[in-house]
Amino acid sequence: MQKAKTSCFVTFVSFVVERSLCSSWSALIAIAAIVVTSTGIRAQNDRWNSPGLPQPAAGRGGSPAVPAAASAPAPRRDLTGIWDAGGAGIGARGMPAAPLTSWGDALGKTHHSGDGTRMVSAADINDPLSTMGDPAGFPRNLLFELRPFQVVQTPNQVLMLYMFEKRWRNIWTDGRQLPTNPDPRWYGYSVGRWEDDYTFVVTSVGTDERTWLDNAGNPHSTDLKVEERYHRVSRDVMELTVTLDDPTAYTKPWLGRDKLQLRLMPPDTDLMEMIPSASEAAEIKKIYAAEKP
Repeated sequence: MQKAKTSCFVTFVSFVVERSLCSSWSALIAIAAIVVTSTGIRAQNDRWNSPGLPQPAAGRGGSPAVPAAASAPAPRRDLTGIWDAGGAGIGARGMPAAPLTSWGDALGKTHHSGDGTRMVSAADINDPLSTMGDPAGFPRNLLFELRPFQVVQTPNQVLMLYMFEKRWRNIWTDGRQLPTNPDPRWYGYSVGRWEDDYTFVVTSVGTDERTWLDNAGNPHSTDLKVEERYHRVSRDVMELTVTLDDPTAYTKPWLGRDKLQLRLMPPDTDLMEMIPSASEAAEIKKIYAAEKP
């Protein structure tokens, strides 16, 4: 008999529970929470399926607590490790974006989201991530559901391995230039460089405009250019700033993340699997359809 995969179920809970649904759905969530947090299961599998650092008591809004003891100095030109922003990385409301152009406004009006200013009833949501199981894409993976991720450095690239969706990005550091007029990709094209011994700067282009920027349905075009700045403050703390520049969709550049604090997790952490799938999306649609008047 095949065991139920609670990790995938909890993934879709994170999509949908930003909205208030029926009491039966809430009951399912409660059951899942009991399964995931069972003391017996934790004792047996305490080295497997970590969801990340503990969430703040007040909910998802804060960063992981900073230990009272001062952290050791940051190593030079080294981002390796498993990093987590805690509740601050799991934003559903959408970032305070710059004003939209007429093109961006028209595209945004086609996005029927589960939160933010474009929020619609659950049955009318058309978010490709939660309703079809499409990839979140870049930079949505940084602006919504930024759960723990691992950084691996090689001589010619930096790899970002994300718990959410279990995807990865190649950030080339071999001096190559970004492509001109590239074929759009879900996660774009990225190159990186060290600005100084503790700040790694990534520039990305060539993103697919079918993806949303966040759960609020903020749009973007294929002209989007994204800059990520990873500043390692100490051994255990890193700050992430994300700047988006899309003159086709927005009237000016804007910050998607502003010095978001990331905490270093133990090196032997095994991260849980959170993979949205088309089959799960279909099940969610059935629930929506059953609830629709």
